[in-house]
Amino acid sequence: MSSPIYSAKHEIIPCERCNNAIECKANSYTKCQCSVVQLSINEVQYISELYEGCLCAKCLFDLQQEYREEIGG
Repeated sequence: MSSPIYSAKHEIIPCERCNNAIECKANSYTKCQCSVVQLSINEVQYISELYEGCLCAKCLFDLQQEYREEIGG
């Protein structure tokens, strides 16, 4: 049985938080811009309670910092 073939073209979508255009590579997650932000399970849960869609790496980093400030202080 062969693997599914994915299109080389990825979807351009707006970041749910800042509306900047991002290239969604859900079928190649390790190559997606959002994969550069390493989130803990608690950080993922915090962000998923606020947003449902894709976020750009900058917003993910900002929300990670926001979470860490909340639990730290």
